[in-house]
Amino acid sequence: MWDKYQKTVNSETNFSGIGLHSGVKVDVTLVPGNSNSGIVFKRTDLEKDNEIVANFKNVSSAKLCTKIENNHGVSVSTIEHLLAAFYVCGIDNIIVNLNGPEVPIMDGSAKEFVKIINEVGLKTLEGKRKFVRVKKSVELKKEDGRTISAKPSSQTFDVKFTLNYKKNPLIKTQINKINFAEKNLEDIVVARTFCLYEDIEMIKSMGLAKGGSLDNAIVVRGNEVLNRGGLRSKKEFVNHKILDLVGDFMLSGTRLIGSVECFHGGHALTIEFLKKIFSNKNNYEVVESHSLFSNVRKIIPLNKRFAVNA
Repeated sequence: MWDKYQKTVNSETNFSGIGLHSGVKVDVTLVPGNSNSGIVFKRTDLEKDNEIVANFKNVSSAKLCTKIENNHGVSVSTIEHLLAAFYVCGIDNIIVNLNGPEVPIMDGSAKEFVKIINEVGLKTLEGKRKFVRVKKSVELKKEDGRTISAKPSSQTFDVKFTLNYKKNPLIKTQINKINFAEKNLEDIVVARTFCLYEDIEMIKSMGLAKGGSLDNAIVVRGNEVLNRGGLRSKKEFVNHKILDLVGDFMLSGTRLIGSVECFHGGHALTIEFLKKIFSNKNNYEVVESHSLFSNVRKIIPLNKRFAVNA
């Protein structure tokens, strides 16, 4: 994911699944993108005005998932796990064709997406990869105690996440820190979405989770995991929150170089934080790097590829 040149999928590849919140079966085709074209979702069930750029400015809802929408009211939701897979696999440019309103939830993690991408392989493009580097510390604090911050880091991206679920005796408080320069990110990739058993009816009353089941979400009742086989790792809950955060961060248009720390955050907090970072050009710079560990980087102007300038 830190290579010199931009990448896309080697060829078209298809998959299908059920939307977590819509309950609708959706067919998806990943189509190779060109250099500097970014990530674009295209609703093939609609004849016109059906493209939505993966851009934090296009987020129309962050309630239990991330939803993006174009100026014509066309939307795609639950994009975060697929975007996280793009991050981990090193994809910069791609077209996501789908014939429905929601990216399939698959098993509730990014595992299947990463497998599909690895099977089709990647193609190196001519465009050089660019990064957003945090220049000074930025912090967002909410009245309910949730916080998220980013500070400069020399050459990598790392995330420290504290998940505070003291109301549940099993989840309690989980903390994990991940350096995304590491090659083994399996515990993050396979971490599934989760909910408390007592919250299910409330979520369904909101018109959400119509496609939810024990096949695509961890359900916790008291100190018991209801899913057969239990957890995939001891920190699966906080690891999934890190997966969500990384997916949402891809909405900045490229990868970030910096250290991020989050306390009990979620989609809404992350999107608000991205807006805060990019509201002031003194907070960041866009750089071109020959490699992650090179000390020589060329500062470059923003262009249309980057969501921060869209």
